[in-house]
Amino acid sequence: MHETDAAGVLFFANQFRLVHDAYETLLESSGLSLKDLLENSAFHLPVVHAETDFKAPLRVGDKVVVRLNVKKTGNTSFTLAHEIYKDGTLLTGAGETVHVCIDKNTGVKIPLPAELLETICRHFS
Repeated sequence: MHETDAAGVLFFANQFRLVHDAYETLLESSGLSLKDLLENSAFHLPVVHAETDFKAPLRVGDKVVVRLNVKKTGNTSFTLAHEIYKDGTLLTGAGETVHVCIDKNTGVKIPLPAELLETICRHFS
């Protein structure tokens, strides 16, 4: 695991990298490419809040599974809960990210597109 520090333990900030990689993978598996959304849609989905708790260390060579679930949806935002497991069973981290839909040109919050919300709820549950 290249995200570890000199002691061979996952560097704290890299837990968010694992979660974001899982987010991108789930988007793509649902037919939404983050690259396409950024380049071809009228909106962006920045993360405006992120938190995570460490439950157990991850070390070089550990196999991890990241599970994402929709925790909450609103008119302009959604919250994803995440859990990181080592070897499929040991919970090593848990937290959430809040994503807000903004107009690509103005940066002003806008309602989540219905088809995006439907896709997120279907594939992130």
